[in-house]
Amino acid sequence: MFKRRKPLSILQWVREGILPRAGWRRVVEYLVHRLRRLPDSPHKISLGIACGVFTSFSPFFGLHIIVAMGLAWILRGNVLASAIGTFFGNPITFPFIAYISLEVGRWLTGAGGTSDFGVIARSFASAAEGVWLTTKSFFGYGPSSWDRLAAFFYDLFLPYLIGGIIPGLIGGVLAYYLSRPLVRAYQTRRREKKLKRIAARTAAKQRIANVNQQTD
Repeated sequence: MFKRRKPLSILQWVREGILPRAGWRRVVEYLVHRLRRLPDSPHKISLGIACGVFTSFSPFFGLHIIVAMGLAWILRGNVLASAIGTFFGNPITFPFIAYISLEVGRWLTGAGGTSDFGVIARSFASAAEGVWLTTKSFFGYGPSSWDRLAAFFYDLFLPYLIGGIIPGLIGGVLAYYLSRPLVRAYQTRRREKKLKRIAARTAAKQRIANVNQQTD
């Protein structure tokens, strides 16, 4: 019912990820709208957002939402807010996130290599192909790619994983303390508006009741 009449091609899908047809402003407005309507405490919502931002600094591409939701569940944050928080990592911010995480990780581990995002993206694509080839080798179809996967793990994945912890924690803490007062203020304003509507309806009913009594 809600599927596209004409599926997007790979090129169109990539373009939508970088430059959405509705525009990034509409995307951000939608995410903010969803956050505002989450029925939970400001602490849990902000904690969920922090989990999403933290996970964006990890090399688990394609699994960020799952990892963030699991982390939010463990920390008792809002799970849906964590999924929304992962949108901090997007085609615009990922080159910067990858560069920072890898530079920190290589400084901590002493590993070498480049932090060019194009090279990083090709390395992840090559690793995905290596996983597929190795999986097929278990069933007797072609050679495995353990050497390729080992090189990817030690040269790129591990430094990225270790290096993403520090900036991820910083980003998560900032996201928590920036979003919590905003969520609290919105919920307070929304609660006050609701109470005013209830009071207005009650007053209207009372006026009608008074009029009915006078006519009787």
